[in-house]
Amino acid sequence: MATVSEKRKHPRHPALYDAKYTIKSATYKDSISNVSAGGIYICSNRPIKADQPIRLRFPIFAFDKRPSVEGTVVRCEAGGFAVRFDRPIQERVTPR
Repeated sequence: MATVSEKRKHPRHPALYDAKYTIKSATYKDSISNVSAGGIYICSNRPIKADQPIRLRFPIFAFDKRPSVEGTVVRCEAGGFAVRFDRPIQERVTPR
């Protein structure tokens, strides 16, 4: 049986900063647990629902930039939720 890490196209990087995100008409700010070129995991106790669009702003390794990224909430759990980006952001996530 394949592990979760084997299914991912992009490696995850631990993250210890906040993301501002908008779902429907509300905007929130919560901590990021990890990020990859293809997605992000946000720690939150908010009742976020899967399969909805999301727009995020968060710092990247070059902390002078805060990209605006669009994606879809793909998984929700008691402590947070996972987002898959509409377009990978490899050049912005990989440290140089």
